[in-house]
Amino acid sequence: MSVLELKNVSKVFGTGSATTDVLRSIDLSLDDGEFVAVVGFSGSGKSTLVNLLAGLLKPDRGEVRFKGQVNPEPGPERGLVFQNYSLLPWLSVYQNVRIGVDQVMADRPSSERDARVRKYVEMVNLTPALAKKPQELSGGMRQRVSLARTLAMNPDLLLMDEPLGALDALTRAVLQDEIAKIWQQARKTVLLVTNDVDEGLLLADRIVPLKPGPAATLGTEFIVDIERPRDRTALNHHTRFKEIRNEVVRYLNQVRDESRELRASSRGQPTVELPKLSPADLRAQW
Repeated sequence: MSVLELKNVSKVFGTGSATTDVLRSIDLSLDDGEFVAVVGFSGSGKSTLVNLLAGLLKPDRGEVRFKGQVNPEPGPERGLVFQNYSLLPWLSVYQNVRIGVDQVMADRPSSERDARVRKYVEMVNLTPALAKKPQELSGGMRQRVSLARTLAMNPDLLLMDEPLGALDALTRAVLQDEIAKIWQQARKTVLLVTNDVDEGLLLADRIVPLKPGPAATLGTEFIVDIERPRDRTALNHHTRFKEIRNEVVRYLNQVRDESRELRASSRGQPTVELPKLSPADLRAQW
């Protein structure tokens, strides 16, 4: 059963002659409990897509349907984890998570809300930091607080807009494993936006490429038919992982080149064919 559907969704920014066609004719559906990764290049409109799904933006054409509701307003049933941490700096870890819980559980006893906060802080392994303020935490820890706050609100749909993009490689790997573990436990419907193909392969059931903009649209989807749980070290030697990765990267390179050629032809510029170099060619030059 589809929790989320996008039907012929388009989004334009600006007015008159200064308009930019950001997204065009987007069709996508997510089933209950499914984990989908939208992979694309920087500037292709990935964040705009997430904002449309969260209700922060309205489509200029088409419909966003969430559980049958058309273009619904933002609500706690769709939790959003931003690229930045979006924490209140004067509040502790506990208080940053509690503020969200209080909004969605205002009719429940304080003890029940307290238990909910502690459950999700524990889930992201931050119980020892309950009383710390954001400035006392590392970037990875802050992003864990943001994730705990969103999960504690018990959304039906979890939207993640490149939540790990600003982190170093080691911290990013740790949080990827945490997200995979949390998804295994909670089985939320998840849409992750990322520019990291390997991240999508590690976490998702499907990878859906977003073609380069302007007027970006979704491309051919790839099913990640690799058994769970997935171990990142083992994946490096997994034949199917290598096959899907090569297919996705090849496709992304193809649509990028096609987009460049289209933009060049629309400006009346000739397409320049770059030489195909190999490491051996470069060594010969030196």
